[in-house]
Formats: sequence, C-alpha cells, structure tokens
Amino acid sequence: MSRILITSAIPYINGIKHLGNLVGSQLPADLYARYCRARGHEVLFLCATDEHGTPAELAAAKANKPIAEFCTEMHDIQATIGAGFGLSFDHFGRSSSPQNRELTQYFAGALADNGLIEEVTEKQVYSHTDGRFLPDRYIEGTCPNCGYEKARGDQCENCTKQLDPTDLINPCSAISGSTDLEVRETKHLYLLQSKLRDKLSAWIDSKTDWPILTTSIARKWLNDGDGLQDRGITRDLDWGVPVKRGTEDWPGMEGKVFYVWFDAPIEYIACAREWQDAGKGTDWESWWRTDKGADDVRYVQFMGKDNVPFHTLSFPATIIGADDNWKLVDYIKSSNYLNYEGGQFSTSQGRGVFQDQALEILPADYWRWWLLSHAPETSDTEFTWETFQTDVNKDLADVLGNFVSRVTKFCRSKFGEEVPAGGELSERGTALIADLQEKLGQYTAHMEAIELRKSAATLRSMWVAGNEFLQSAAPWSVFKTDPEAAAADVRLALNLIRLYAQLSAPFIPEAAARMMADMNTAPGAWPEDLPTVLTALPPGHAFTTPEVLFAKITDEQREDWASRFSGTRD
Repeated sequence: MSRILITSAIPYINGIKHLGNLVGSQLPADLYARYCRARGHEVLFLCATDEHGTPAELAAAKANKPIAEFCTEMHDIQATIGAGFGLSFDHFGRSSSPQNRELTQYFAGALADNGLIEEVTEKQVYSHTDGRFLPDRYIEGTCPNCGYEKARGDQCENCTKQLDPTDLINPCSAISGSTDLEVRETKHLYLLQSKLRDKLSAWIDSKTDWPILTTSIARKWLNDGDGLQDRGITRDLDWGVPVKRGTEDWPGMEGKVFYVWFDAPIEYIACAREWQDAGKGTDWESWWRTDKGADDVRYVQFMGKDNVPFHTLSFPATIIGADDNWKLVDYIKSSNYLNYEGGQFSTSQGRGVFQDQALEILPADYWRWWLLSHAPETSDTEFTWETFQTDVNKDLADVLGNFVSRVTKFCRSKFGEEVPAGGELSERGTALIADLQEKLGQYTAHMEAIELRKSAATLRSMWVAGNEFLQSAAPWSVFKTDPEAAAADVRLALNLIRLYAQLSAPFIPEAAARMMADMNTAPGAWPEDLPTVLTALPPGHAFTTPEVLFAKITDEQREDWASRFSGTRD
C-alpha cells in the first residue's frame, strides 16, 4: 500500500464552472483517486475554492452581495455540484480559510528571511472614475500577442500569455468600463523567482516521466525571452490575505493583500490542515512535510494547461525558496482544452454547458464517461451534442447496459433470479477469460500511467468482449438442447457483471454501485486472477434484475439541448 496525495486545480469562486473545467482537472483527479483507493492505497484527495483576487470581487459586485457572503454561498454551490458529479474529495476547502491565511503569511516570511523577497516601486494603473488602483484582473483590453479583445491584465485566456496590465492595448476598467486611466507609482513585494531558476530547471529535468505538455510549457516559461521573471506577490485590494511577514506586520505594506496566484496554491497545503481541523483525519503534516513522514508520499497534481506555469515554476519556487522541508509535486497531469461546438467554453463569457445545467438534464455518469473517454490529453478536443449522443448511446446503452440487461433478464426467465448451477466452463468461456486477463493488464497499466483515453478504450473493449461472448454462446438457443451448458455460460456472464462494476467504478461510480447492489455483492479487492474472480458469485447466489442501466438519448432531446445551450448563460 502506498500513500498518494492528489490535488485538483482549485476553481475560482466567481461562478459555476463549465464542463471544460471539470474534465481539465477535477474529473481526472477523481478517476485516479478512486482507482488508487480501489487498489488499496491510502489516498488524500484535496480541492478547494479559490476565493481571493479580482474575480471574486467582480462577481460579488455583480451579484450585489458582500464578498464574504458571496464566497460562502458559491463555495457551498460548488461543493454541492462536485458531490453531484461524484467527486470524492476527502476535503473541499476554501482559500479564505484561517489556515491558508496563516500559511501564506508564514511562506512570505520564510522567503523574505532567505533573501527572496524584494520591495519594488512599480507603475500601476489608477482609475480616476473608480478612485482606486486597478489590479490586473480589473483591467481589460486587447492582447498584444494574439489580438484577443477581452484579455485580462494578468493573462490572456485566448493564448494563455502572461501579461502585465500596462501591456494591454486600449485598456479599460473592468469595474466601470472607464478609459480614464492613469499610470501611478505604488510599492509592492516581488518574489525573486530568477534566483531560483537553476534549482527549478534541475528539478524539472529530473521529472522524466512527466507528460510532454507539462514539461514543454514549463521549459518555455523558463527559457523564452529573458527567462523566468521575478513576479509581484502583493496587490492593492481589500479582499485577500493581509500582507504580513510571518506573524509580524510588514512596514510599508499596510492595507495590501497577497496576490491571489501566491496564496491560492498554498491552499493545497492549508486544505490538508482544514481536513484535520474538521475532524476528518489526523497528522496533516505527514502528507506535506518531508521531516514529518511525507518522503513516502507520491504527490500528483491535475490541472489545465493554463495553470501549468504556476504549478511547475511559481508554486515550486515558493516551496523551494522557503527551504523548510515541504513536499514538492512528483507528477503533474496537465490537460489541453475542451472546446464547445466550434468555439471555446468560457466561464467569464457564459459560453457552453455548465455543470449545474449538465446535472439537470442527465445523471453524472453520462457526463463522466463521455468527458473522460474524450479527455483532451494530447490536443484540444471538441464537445458536440451529436458526438455526445452517439457515443453515450453506443458505449453505455448498447454495450454495457445491453449486456447487463440481456444476461439478467434471460437468467430470470429460465433459471430464476439466482446464479444457475450445472455445466462446465466452455472453451469459449476459457478463451474469453484469457482475453480479459490480457486486457486487464493493459487497463491497469493505463490507469497507473493516468492515460485517460487509453484506459476508457480498454475498459470499453472488455465490455465489448462480454457482448461478443454472449452473442456467440447464444444461451437462449443452447438452453433448448443443453440447459446445463447454457447455465455455465450464464453463470460466467453474471460474474462478468460484477467484474465490470469493479473496473468501471472509477469512471461511472453510480452505475457501478447499482450493478453491485443488483448482483447482491461487494467489490472486494481489485481483481487480479480472473479465473478466480469470475467465480465469485457461486451457484444459488441471488440477484435482482435491474432496471435500465442507461437510457438512450433521443434525437428530440439532443435537438432541444443543442438549442437551449446555443447561446450564452446570463
């Protein structure tokens, strides 16, 4: 048994997330967490809401609510939606927690003690109309790199280039829309990331098993232009972690808060402390501190490609720079983008299918299966309603659901609702088990490597093999002349349902649980020796013939949904 720490990129609090956010981080992380638990590993799976910075302030202002109240409300909504999708977090925390405030201030103090924080006088945009400095996300304009007209002052969501507000063309206030802006001087703290370039480069070089997407983005940010840049870690805002040097006030930084990119990743650590303080576990430091036992922890992060620079460079710079026995990530699973019907999903623009809407029209397993089996691992992929309907109907209804229905209904009609006795395993059955044993090895290898699409394809091939066996064995015909031979084939097929439930649970947990319940059994240990596993349900074992496992999506439903979600969300 291993100890595996899993974190998913923490979503902004500024609204309900779309399906692209789900498949980019949280859903793959949940798949891996469920798989690791099924293998008997000790897992701590953490996520949280990212509650500081301008997205929170702007969203609260739009909702006409105090920001603290808005964040609490949105945290609860996101937690509920996550549970609706079966996301099995051990704790879903908040970056506004007291634990994160204390740890963020601690890290800032440690970095300062190690000579990695510098006070810098810089020029920042001031809005006369709003009567305040405008942090980066309060400024919108045209990206100088790609020409996108709604780029934010910190990063262009179209081309992902990191920006400063003064880089934008035709900038305006995101609060008032005013263009009456002025560049003024203000003082901020900078993390001297450039001093850590060699250590970060060596650390990234050591990660030879990382996905190409992850390392290519990290190296691009390390080496392009002038290389890794020093970066501000404070902002002129009211909402956020107050700037302190550990527990001490920081002269000259009164009224400022830490920049959200600095405090948000620290929430991964704080979330473990929240988990303990909530009474859900103990010894949180053993997961995060190498001097407290974290040397034996494998830490895996999941995120979209836009988050890779912060998780391969900036957050590691904080950990390495603090030089205080904190655990660094071992593996980063990054994702490309899921696009929507010829364009991009966008939370800020309300474009696409959002998670609450998805759960209103279909159970979570439909979405989980399609998103994971089409995960944008090596390139961007596209969601279309037609593809979604076709693949869900084919994979879930026609293959898995059809197999379960045919086996159980036939057994009930000829042998009753119990595993039939009689007959011996046929050559056809022996060949099926050998084929599935080989496929099980492939499936396990793909899951270990966190290869989402390959895992899904292999799992589906195991479902298909069961259908092909059933069609070839034709127990409904054999029963007329050799009922014992039919009984043996049906007995194997009923045991296949249990096996499929075990293997499918990381992808479609609700359906897998129903299959287990209908077969009146429990998952048990992860399947290894299939000749033994496929006799787990003995003759006489009672089961319940299930209702339809997966209903097909009709053309009328598809057309309705395509029409309903063709515009933008209010």
